[in-house]
Amino acid sequence: MRAEPKAQEASVGAPPDSIEGQIEAWRAYLSKGGAVSSPDAEELEDHLREQIERLRSKGLSPDEAFLVAVKRIGAIDAITREYAREHSERLWKQLVLSGNGSNRSGSSASEESRSTWVALTLAFAAAAAMKAPALFGIEFSMDEAFYPLNATFLVFPFVAAYFAWERGLPRLRSIELAGALVAAALLVNAFPFSDAPGAQTRFLTVIHLPIALWLFVGVAYVGGGWSSSGRRMDFIRFTGELFIYFVLIALGGGVLIALVIGLFQAIGVEAEPFVESWLAPCGAAGAAVIASWLVEAKQSVIENIAPVLARIFAPLFTLMLLAFIATMAWTGQGIDVGREILIAFDLLLVVVFGLLLYSVSARDPLASPGLLDWIHLTLVVSALLLDALALWAIGARISDFGFTANRVAALGLNLVLLVNLARSALVYVGFLRGTVAFSQLWEWQTSYLQVFVIWAAIVAFAFPVLFRFS
Repeated sequence: MRAEPKAQEASVGAPPDSIEGQIEAWRAYLSKGGAVSSPDAEELEDHLREQIERLRSKGLSPDEAFLVAVKRIGAIDAITREYAREHSERLWKQLVLSGNGSNRSGSSASEESRSTWVALTLAFAAAAAMKAPALFGIEFSMDEAFYPLNATFLVFPFVAAYFAWERGLPRLRSIELAGALVAAALLVNAFPFSDAPGAQTRFLTVIHLPIALWLFVGVAYVGGGWSSSGRRMDFIRFTGELFIYFVLIALGGGVLIALVIGLFQAIGVEAEPFVESWLAPCGAAGAAVIASWLVEAKQSVIENIAPVLARIFAPLFTLMLLAFIATMAWTGQGIDVGREILIAFDLLLVVVFGLLLYSVSARDPLASPGLLDWIHLTLVVSALLLDALALWAIGARISDFGFTANRVAALGLNLVLLVNLARSALVYVGFLRGTVAFSQLWEWQTSYLQVFVIWAAIVAFAFPVLFRFS
Protein backbone atom coordinates (compact mmCIF):
# COMPACT_ATOMS: atom_id res chain seq x y z
CA MET A 1 0.00 0.00 0.00
CA ARG A 2 1.29 3.38 -0.89
CA ALA A 3 1.62 6.39 1.37
CA GLU A 4 -1.40 8.49 2.35
CA PRO A 5 -1.77 11.97 0.81
CA LYS A 6 -0.26 14.89 2.68
CA ALA A 7 -1.63 18.26 1.59
CA GLN A 8 0.58 21.31 1.76
CA GLU A 9 -0.11 24.95 1.21
CA ALA A 10 1.13 26.48 -2.02
CA SER A 11 3.72 29.24 -1.85
CA VAL A 12 2.28 32.22 -3.69
CA GLY A 13 4.80 34.15 -5.80
CA ALA A 14 7.42 31.39 -5.82
CA PRO A 15 10.14 31.50 -8.54
CA PRO A 16 8.76 29.99 -11.78
CA ASP A 17 11.52 27.40 -12.00
CA SER A 18 11.07 26.20 -8.42
CA ILE A 19 8.78 23.30 -7.72
CA GLU A 20 6.29 25.59 -5.96
CA GLY A 21 6.34 27.86 -9.00
CA GLN A 22 5.61 24.91 -11.30
CA ILE A 23 2.75 23.79 -9.06
CA GLU A 24 1.38 27.34 -9.09
CA ALA A 25 1.44 27.38 -12.91
CA TRP A 26 -0.28 23.99 -13.07
CA ARG A 27 -2.90 25.09 -10.51
CA ALA A 28 -3.56 28.33 -12.43
CA TYR A 29 -4.12 26.32 -15.61
CA LEU A 30 -6.64 24.08 -13.88
CA SER A 31 -8.62 27.04 -12.56
CA LYS A 32 -8.57 28.89 -15.89
CA GLY A 33 -12.08 29.72 -17.10
CA GLY A 34 -13.72 27.89 -14.23
CA ALA A 35 -13.23 24.48 -15.89
CA VAL A 36 -12.32 23.01 -12.50
CA SER A 37 -13.90 24.20 -9.28
CA SER A 38 -11.69 25.39 -6.44
CA PRO A 39 -12.40 22.34 -4.21
CA ASP A 40 -11.62 19.98 -7.10
CA ALA A 41 -8.38 21.84 -7.86
CA GLU A 42 -7.39 21.57 -4.21
CA GLU A 43 -8.01 17.83 -4.24
CA LEU A 44 -5.93 17.39 -7.37
CA GLU A 45 -3.16 19.52 -5.86
CA ASP A 46 -3.16 17.36 -2.75
CA HIS A 47 -2.84 14.31 -4.96
CA LEU A 48 -0.04 15.93 -6.99
CA ARG A 49 1.92 16.89 -3.87
CA GLU A 50 1.49 13.38 -2.50
CA GLN A 51 2.96 11.93 -5.67
CA ILE A 52 5.85 14.43 -5.63
CA GLU A 53 6.67 13.66 -2.02
CA ARG A 54 6.64 9.92 -2.63
CA LEU A 55 8.84 10.19 -5.73
CA ARG A 56 11.33 12.45 -3.97
CA SER A 57 11.58 9.90 -1.17
CA LYS A 58 12.71 7.43 -3.84
CA GLY A 59 15.58 9.67 -4.93
CA LEU A 60 14.12 11.74 -7.75
CA SER A 61 15.02 15.41 -8.02
CA PRO A 62 12.22 17.99 -7.50
CA ASP A 63 11.89 18.60 -11.24
CA GLU A 64 11.83 14.87 -12.05
CA ALA A 65 9.30 14.23 -9.31
CA PHE A 66 7.06 17.03 -10.62
CA LEU A 67 7.17 15.68 -14.18
CA VAL A 68 6.38 12.10 -13.23
CA ALA A 69 3.66 13.25 -10.80
CA VAL A 70 1.98 15.35 -13.51
CA LYS A 71 2.09 12.33 -15.80
CA ARG A 72 0.28 10.26 -13.20
CA ILE A 73 -2.28 12.97 -12.48
CA GLY A 74 -2.76 13.31 -16.23
CA ALA A 75 -3.86 9.68 -16.30
CA ILE A 76 -6.95 10.59 -14.27
CA ASP A 77 -7.46 14.26 -15.15
CA ALA A 78 -8.07 15.56 -18.67
CA ILE A 79 -7.20 19.19 -17.86
CA THR A 80 -3.75 18.13 -16.68
CA ARG A 81 -3.21 16.26 -19.94
CA GLU A 82 -4.20 19.41 -21.84
CA TYR A 83 -1.79 21.38 -19.67
CA ALA A 84 0.99 19.04 -20.74
CA ARG A 85 0.09 19.36 -24.40
CA GLU A 86 -0.09 23.16 -24.39
CA HIS A 87 3.39 23.35 -22.84
CA SER A 88 4.90 21.12 -25.48
CA GLU A 89 7.94 23.32 -25.88
CA ARG A 90 9.12 22.33 -22.46
CA LEU A 91 11.44 19.43 -21.95
CA TRP A 92 9.15 17.59 -19.56
CA LYS A 93 6.52 16.99 -22.22
CA GLN A 94 8.46 13.94 -23.33
CA LEU A 95 8.25 12.55 -19.83
CA VAL A 96 4.60 13.50 -19.34
CA LEU A 97 3.10 12.37 -22.64
CA SER A 98 5.44 9.63 -23.81
CA GLY A 99 4.76 6.36 -22.07
CA ASN A 100 7.01 4.24 -24.29
CA GLY A 101 9.75 6.52 -25.56
CA SER A 102 13.36 5.50 -25.45
CA ASN A 103 14.17 8.70 -23.58
CA ARG A 104 11.96 7.99 -20.60
CA SER A 105 13.56 7.96 -17.19
CA GLY A 106 14.68 4.76 -15.55
CA SER A 107 12.39 5.34 -12.61
CA SER A 108 9.37 5.73 -14.91
CA ALA A 109 10.20 2.48 -16.71
CA SER A 110 10.60 0.77 -13.36
CA GLU A 111 7.19 2.05 -12.21
CA GLU A 112 5.56 0.79 -15.41
CA SER A 113 7.21 -2.60 -15.07
CA ARG A 114 6.00 -2.88 -11.48
CA SER A 115 2.50 -1.85 -12.52
CA THR A 116 2.51 -4.53 -15.22
CA TRP A 117 3.49 -7.26 -12.78
CA VAL A 118 0.91 -6.12 -10.25
CA ALA A 119 -1.79 -6.23 -12.95
CA LEU A 120 -0.72 -9.70 -14.09
CA THR A 121 -0.68 -10.99 -10.53
CA LEU A 122 -4.16 -9.66 -9.85
CA ALA A 123 -5.41 -11.07 -13.17
CA PHE A 124 -4.20 -14.55 -12.19
CA ALA A 125 -5.74 -14.06 -8.76
CA ALA A 126 -9.09 -13.15 -10.33
CA ALA A 127 -8.89 -16.22 -12.57
CA ALA A 128 -8.12 -18.40 -9.54
CA ALA A 129 -10.98 -16.83 -7.57
CA MET A 130 -13.36 -17.78 -10.36
CA LYS A 131 -12.50 -21.45 -9.74
CA ALA A 132 -12.31 -21.23 -5.95
CA PRO A 133 -16.00 -22.19 -5.47
CA ALA A 134 -15.20 -25.52 -7.15
CA LEU A 135 -13.29 -26.44 -3.98
CA PHE A 136 -16.69 -26.46 -2.26
CA GLY A 137 -18.38 -28.45 -4.99
CA ILE A 138 -19.80 -25.48 -6.89
CA GLU A 139 -18.78 -26.13 -10.49
CA PHE A 140 -19.08 -23.41 -13.10
CA SER A 141 -20.81 -25.63 -15.67
CA MET A 142 -23.23 -27.17 -13.18
CA ASP A 143 -24.51 -24.37 -10.95
CA GLU A 144 -26.64 -21.93 -12.96
CA ALA A 145 -27.59 -19.75 -9.99
CA PHE A 146 -24.34 -19.18 -8.06
CA TYR A 147 -22.02 -17.74 -10.68
CA PRO A 148 -24.36 -15.13 -12.23
CA LEU A 149 -25.07 -13.82 -8.71
CA ASN A 150 -21.45 -13.90 -7.53
CA ALA A 151 -19.38 -13.13 -10.62
CA THR A 152 -19.22 -9.48 -9.56
CA PHE A 153 -17.70 -10.43 -6.20
CA LEU A 154 -15.13 -12.66 -7.88
CA VAL A 155 -13.85 -9.98 -10.29
CA PHE A 156 -14.47 -6.43 -9.04
CA PRO A 157 -12.29 -6.74 -5.89
CA PHE A 158 -9.22 -7.40 -8.04
CA VAL A 159 -9.91 -4.47 -10.36
CA ALA A 160 -10.46 -2.27 -7.31
CA ALA A 161 -7.29 -3.64 -5.70
CA TYR A 162 -5.24 -2.67 -8.76
CA PHE A 163 -6.40 0.92 -8.60
CA ALA A 164 -6.14 1.04 -4.82
CA TRP A 165 -2.47 0.15 -5.25
CA GLU A 166 -1.94 2.36 -8.28
CA ARG A 167 -3.55 5.43 -6.68
CA GLY A 168 -2.22 4.87 -3.19
CA LEU A 169 -5.70 4.57 -1.68
CA PRO A 170 -5.57 5.17 2.10
CA ARG A 171 -5.58 1.96 4.12
CA LEU A 172 -8.77 2.84 6.00
CA ARG A 173 -10.68 3.52 2.79
CA SER A 174 -9.43 0.21 1.32
CA ILE A 175 -10.69 -1.65 4.38
CA GLU A 176 -14.05 0.12 4.11
CA LEU A 177 -14.42 -0.88 0.45
CA ALA A 178 -13.46 -4.48 1.16
CA GLY A 179 -15.87 -4.64 4.09
CA ALA A 180 -18.72 -3.26 2.00
CA LEU A 181 -18.10 -5.82 -0.76
CA VAL A 182 -18.02 -8.68 1.74
CA ALA A 183 -21.23 -7.46 3.38
CA ALA A 184 -22.96 -7.18 0.00
CA ALA A 185 -21.84 -10.70 -0.95
CA LEU A 186 -23.11 -12.19 2.31
CA LEU A 187 -26.42 -10.37 1.97
CA VAL A 188 -27.34 -11.44 -1.58
CA ASN A 189 -26.23 -15.02 -0.95
CA ALA A 190 -28.44 -15.14 2.14
CA PHE A 191 -31.51 -14.14 0.12
CA PRO A 192 -33.92 -17.11 -0.26
CA PHE A 193 -34.64 -16.48 -3.93
CA SER A 194 -37.54 -18.45 -5.37
CA ASP A 195 -36.78 -20.94 -8.14
CA ALA A 196 -40.41 -21.02 -9.26
CA PRO A 197 -41.15 -20.32 -12.94
CA GLY A 198 -41.68 -16.60 -13.47
CA ALA A 199 -39.64 -15.54 -10.42
CA GLN A 200 -38.00 -12.20 -11.18
CA THR A 201 -36.06 -10.84 -8.23
CA ARG A 202 -32.95 -13.03 -8.65
CA PHE A 203 -32.60 -11.90 -12.27
CA LEU A 204 -33.09 -8.25 -11.29
CA THR A 205 -30.43 -8.55 -8.60
CA VAL A 206 -28.01 -10.18 -11.04
CA ILE A 207 -28.28 -7.39 -13.64
CA HIS A 208 -28.33 -4.47 -11.18
CA LEU A 209 -25.64 -5.70 -8.79
CA PRO A 210 -22.67 -4.88 -11.10
CA ILE A 211 -24.00 -1.33 -11.60
CA ALA A 212 -24.34 -0.76 -7.87
CA LEU A 213 -20.94 -2.27 -7.01
CA TRP A 214 -19.09 -0.54 -9.84
CA LEU A 215 -19.11 2.46 -7.51
CA PHE A 216 -16.52 0.69 -5.34
CA VAL A 217 -14.19 0.36 -8.31
CA GLY A 218 -14.83 4.03 -9.03
CA VAL A 219 -13.81 5.08 -5.52
CA ALA A 220 -10.57 3.10 -5.88
CA TYR A 221 -9.98 4.52 -9.38
CA VAL A 222 -10.20 8.13 -8.21
CA GLY A 223 -8.02 7.39 -5.20
CA GLY A 224 -10.85 8.05 -2.77
CA GLY A 225 -11.64 11.54 -4.11
CA TRP A 226 -15.15 10.72 -5.29
CA SER A 227 -16.43 14.23 -4.51
CA SER A 228 -14.40 15.66 -7.41
CA SER A 229 -16.56 15.96 -10.55
CA GLY A 230 -13.43 15.96 -12.70
CA ARG A 231 -12.32 12.62 -11.31
CA ARG A 232 -15.82 11.18 -11.68
CA MET A 233 -15.77 12.22 -15.34
CA ASP A 234 -12.38 10.54 -15.76
CA PHE A 235 -13.89 7.40 -14.26
CA ILE A 236 -16.70 7.63 -16.81
CA ARG A 237 -14.11 7.80 -19.58
CA PHE A 238 -12.25 4.88 -18.05
CA THR A 239 -15.45 2.81 -17.95
CA GLY A 240 -16.09 3.37 -21.64
CA GLU A 241 -12.51 2.57 -22.59
CA LEU A 242 -12.56 -0.53 -20.38
CA PHE A 243 -15.68 -1.80 -22.12
CA ILE A 244 -14.05 -1.40 -25.53
CA TYR A 245 -10.81 -3.09 -24.47
CA PHE A 246 -12.73 -5.93 -22.84
CA VAL A 247 -14.80 -6.50 -25.99
CA LEU A 248 -11.62 -6.57 -28.10
CA ILE A 249 -10.02 -9.08 -25.74
CA ALA A 250 -13.23 -11.15 -25.76
CA LEU A 251 -13.22 -11.25 -29.56
CA GLY A 252 -9.63 -12.45 -29.53
CA GLY A 253 -10.52 -14.97 -26.83
CA GLY A 254 -13.39 -16.24 -28.96
CA VAL A 255 -11.01 -16.93 -31.82
CA LEU A 256 -8.62 -18.69 -29.43
CA ILE A 257 -11.41 -20.87 -28.06
CA ALA A 258 -12.58 -21.83 -31.56
CA LEU A 259 -9.02 -22.80 -32.50
CA VAL A 260 -8.54 -24.83 -29.32
CA ILE A 261 -11.74 -26.78 -29.89
CA GLY A 262 -10.94 -27.33 -33.57
CA LEU A 263 -7.35 -28.45 -33.00
CA PHE A 264 -8.16 -30.94 -30.28
CA GLN A 265 -11.09 -32.33 -32.26
CA ALA A 266 -8.56 -33.18 -34.98
CA ILE A 267 -6.89 -35.64 -32.62
CA GLY A 268 -10.13 -36.98 -31.17
CA VAL A 269 -10.05 -35.02 -27.89
CA GLU A 270 -13.10 -33.06 -26.74
CA ALA A 271 -11.92 -29.66 -25.45
CA GLU A 272 -15.37 -28.22 -24.71
CA PRO A 273 -15.44 -29.28 -21.03
CA PHE A 274 -12.09 -27.58 -20.40
CA VAL A 275 -13.22 -24.47 -22.27
CA GLU A 276 -16.53 -24.25 -20.41
CA SER A 277 -15.15 -24.94 -16.95
CA TRP A 278 -11.71 -23.31 -17.09
CA LEU A 279 -10.69 -21.31 -20.13
CA ALA A 280 -13.80 -19.16 -20.61
CA PRO A 281 -14.62 -18.20 -16.99
CA CYS A 282 -11.01 -17.77 -15.84
CA GLY A 283 -10.09 -15.93 -19.01
CA ALA A 284 -13.00 -13.51 -18.63
CA ALA A 285 -12.09 -12.76 -15.01
CA GLY A 286 -8.43 -12.15 -15.83
CA ALA A 287 -9.33 -10.12 -18.90
CA ALA A 288 -11.28 -7.64 -16.77
CA VAL A 289 -8.11 -6.82 -14.79
CA ILE A 290 -5.87 -6.78 -17.85
CA ALA A 291 -8.28 -4.50 -19.73
CA SER A 292 -8.27 -2.11 -16.76
CA TRP A 293 -4.48 -2.05 -16.77
CA LEU A 294 -4.40 -1.52 -20.54
CA VAL A 295 -6.65 1.53 -20.29
CA GLU A 296 -4.22 3.00 -17.79
CA ALA A 297 -0.98 1.97 -19.45
CA LYS A 298 -1.78 2.54 -23.11
CA GLN A 299 -3.62 5.83 -23.12
CA SER A 300 -1.01 7.34 -25.42
CA VAL A 301 -1.61 4.56 -27.95
CA ILE A 302 -5.42 4.44 -28.05
CA GLU A 303 -6.85 7.42 -26.25
CA ASN A 304 -10.47 8.32 -25.67
CA ILE A 305 -12.00 5.77 -28.04
CA ALA A 306 -15.35 5.79 -26.26
CA PRO A 307 -15.89 9.57 -26.55
CA VAL A 308 -14.85 9.48 -30.21
CA LEU A 309 -17.28 6.66 -30.97
CA ALA A 310 -19.97 8.55 -29.08
CA ARG A 311 -19.43 11.61 -31.26
CA ILE A 312 -19.67 9.44 -34.39
CA PHE A 313 -22.82 7.58 -33.38
CA ALA A 314 -24.69 10.46 -31.71
CA PRO A 315 -25.80 11.95 -35.08
CA LEU A 316 -26.77 8.49 -36.36
CA PHE A 317 -28.87 7.73 -33.29
CA THR A 318 -30.44 11.17 -33.56
CA LEU A 319 -31.54 10.41 -37.14
CA MET A 320 -32.87 7.01 -36.06
CA LEU A 321 -34.95 8.48 -33.22
CA LEU A 322 -36.31 11.27 -35.43
CA ALA A 323 -37.25 8.73 -38.10
CA PHE A 324 -38.96 6.55 -35.50
CA ILE A 325 -40.96 9.45 -34.07
CA ALA A 326 -41.94 10.65 -37.54
CA THR A 327 -43.07 7.14 -38.48
CA MET A 328 -45.17 6.89 -35.30
CA ALA A 329 -46.81 10.22 -36.07
CA TRP A 330 -47.41 9.26 -39.71
CA THR A 331 -48.91 5.83 -38.99
CA GLY A 332 -50.59 6.68 -35.70
CA GLN A 333 -49.19 3.44 -34.28
CA GLY A 334 -48.40 3.45 -30.56
CA ILE A 335 -45.70 1.50 -28.72
CA ASP A 336 -46.42 -2.17 -28.15
CA VAL A 337 -46.73 -2.72 -24.40
CA GLY A 338 -45.10 -6.16 -24.57
CA ARG A 339 -42.36 -6.80 -22.05
CA GLU A 340 -39.67 -7.50 -24.66
CA ILE A 341 -40.45 -4.27 -26.51
CA LEU A 342 -40.27 -2.23 -23.31
CA ILE A 343 -36.94 -3.83 -22.40
CA ALA A 344 -35.64 -2.93 -25.86
CA PHE A 345 -36.83 0.64 -25.35
CA ASP A 346 -35.05 0.88 -22.02
CA LEU A 347 -31.84 -0.45 -23.56
CA LEU A 348 -32.14 2.13 -26.33
CA LEU A 349 -32.59 4.96 -23.83
CA VAL A 350 -29.61 3.74 -21.79
CA VAL A 351 -27.48 3.71 -24.95
CA VAL A 352 -28.62 7.25 -25.77
CA PHE A 353 -27.71 8.31 -22.24
CA GLY A 354 -24.28 6.73 -22.70
CA LEU A 355 -23.78 8.55 -26.01
CA LEU A 356 -24.65 11.85 -24.36
CA LEU A 357 -22.38 11.11 -21.42
CA TYR A 358 -19.33 10.28 -23.52
CA SER A 359 -19.99 13.12 -25.93
CA VAL A 360 -19.99 15.51 -22.99
CA SER A 361 -16.78 13.97 -21.65
CA ALA A 362 -15.02 14.49 -25.01
CA ARG A 363 -16.07 18.10 -25.45
CA ASP A 364 -13.86 21.03 -24.53
CA PRO A 365 -15.91 22.78 -21.80
CA LEU A 366 -14.49 26.15 -22.83
CA ALA A 367 -15.30 25.84 -26.57
CA SER A 368 -18.16 27.82 -28.12
CA PRO A 369 -21.44 26.09 -29.10
CA GLY A 370 -21.33 24.32 -32.45
CA LEU A 371 -23.32 22.06 -34.77
CA LEU A 372 -22.61 18.97 -32.68
CA ASP A 373 -24.18 20.65 -29.65
CA TRP A 374 -27.40 21.18 -31.61
CA ILE A 375 -27.32 17.52 -32.65
CA HIS A 376 -26.88 16.48 -29.03
CA LEU A 377 -29.81 18.66 -27.95
CA THR A 378 -31.97 17.07 -30.66
CA LEU A 379 -30.88 13.63 -29.48
CA VAL A 380 -31.77 14.45 -25.88
CA VAL A 381 -35.19 15.90 -26.76
CA SER A 382 -36.00 12.92 -29.00
CA ALA A 383 -35.01 10.48 -26.24
CA LEU A 384 -37.04 12.48 -23.75
CA LEU A 385 -40.14 12.14 -25.91
CA LEU A 386 -39.61 8.40 -26.34
CA ASP A 387 -39.04 7.99 -22.62
CA ALA A 388 -42.36 9.70 -21.93
CA LEU A 389 -44.08 7.33 -24.37
CA ALA A 390 -42.37 4.33 -22.74
CA LEU A 391 -43.53 5.50 -19.32
CA TRP A 392 -47.08 5.75 -20.61
CA ALA A 393 -46.82 2.20 -22.00
CA ILE A 394 -45.41 0.87 -18.71
CA GLY A 395 -48.19 2.61 -16.80
CA ALA A 396 -50.76 0.98 -19.09
CA ARG A 397 -49.20 -2.44 -18.53
CA ILE A 398 -49.22 -1.95 -14.75
CA SER A 399 -52.84 -0.78 -14.93
CA ASP A 400 -53.84 -3.91 -16.87
CA PHE A 401 -51.75 -6.56 -15.11
CA GLY A 402 -50.73 -5.06 -11.76
CA PHE A 403 -47.37 -4.45 -10.11
CA THR A 404 -44.52 -6.92 -10.50
CA ALA A 405 -40.82 -6.57 -9.72
CA ASN A 406 -39.96 -6.30 -13.42
CA ARG A 407 -42.54 -3.58 -14.11
CA VAL A 408 -41.60 -1.50 -11.08
CA ALA A 409 -37.90 -1.81 -11.98
CA ALA A 410 -38.64 -0.66 -15.53
CA LEU A 411 -40.82 2.18 -14.24
CA GLY A 412 -38.10 3.38 -11.90
CA LEU A 413 -35.38 3.24 -14.55
CA ASN A 414 -37.48 5.25 -16.99
CA LEU A 415 -38.23 7.87 -14.34
CA VAL A 416 -34.52 8.13 -13.50
CA LEU A 417 -33.72 8.57 -17.19
CA LEU A 418 -36.57 11.06 -17.64
CA VAL A 419 -35.22 13.36 -14.93
CA ASN A 420 -31.70 13.14 -16.32
CA LEU A 421 -32.76 13.84 -19.91
CA ALA A 422 -35.10 16.68 -18.93
CA ARG A 423 -32.44 18.46 -16.90
CA SER A 424 -29.84 17.81 -19.62
CA ALA A 425 -32.14 19.38 -22.23
CA LEU A 426 -32.69 22.48 -20.09
CA VAL A 427 -28.97 22.95 -19.45
CA TYR A 428 -28.15 22.39 -23.13
CA VAL A 429 -30.72 25.01 -24.17
CA GLY A 430 -29.19 27.45 -21.70
CA PHE A 431 -25.71 26.72 -23.02
CA LEU A 432 -26.75 27.25 -26.65
CA ARG A 433 -28.40 30.55 -25.67
CA GLY A 434 -25.22 31.63 -23.90
CA THR A 435 -26.75 31.87 -20.43
CA VAL A 436 -25.25 28.69 -18.92
CA ALA A 437 -21.66 27.39 -18.88
CA PHE A 438 -21.08 23.96 -20.40
CA SER A 439 -19.45 22.90 -17.14
CA GLN A 440 -22.95 22.79 -15.59
CA LEU A 441 -23.88 19.94 -17.92
CA TRP A 442 -20.62 18.23 -16.95
CA GLU A 443 -21.47 18.70 -13.25
CA TRP A 444 -25.03 17.48 -13.76
CA GLN A 445 -24.00 14.27 -15.51
CA THR A 446 -21.22 13.37 -13.09
CA SER A 447 -23.43 14.10 -10.08
CA TYR A 448 -26.33 12.11 -11.51
CA LEU A 449 -24.23 8.97 -11.71
CA GLN A 450 -24.95 8.47 -8.05
CA VAL A 451 -28.69 8.40 -8.73
CA PHE A 452 -28.19 5.47 -11.12
CA VAL A 453 -26.06 3.70 -8.53
CA ILE A 454 -28.65 4.26 -5.79
CA TRP A 455 -31.47 2.99 -7.99
CA ALA A 456 -29.44 -0.08 -8.97
CA ALA A 457 -28.71 -0.74 -5.30
CA ILE A 458 -32.42 -0.46 -4.43
CA VAL A 459 -33.35 -2.98 -7.13
CA ALA A 460 -30.49 -5.35 -6.25
CA PHE A 461 -30.89 -5.34 -2.46
CA ALA A 462 -34.39 -4.06 -1.59
CA PHE A 463 -36.55 -5.52 -4.38
CA PRO A 464 -35.99 -9.16 -3.32
CA VAL A 465 -37.32 -8.27 0.14
CA LEU A 466 -40.16 -6.06 -1.12
CA PHE A 467 -41.37 -8.71 -3.56
CA ARG A 468 -40.73 -11.61 -1.18
CA PHE A 469 -37.92 -13.08 -3.32
CA SER A 470 -40.41 -14.12 -6.01
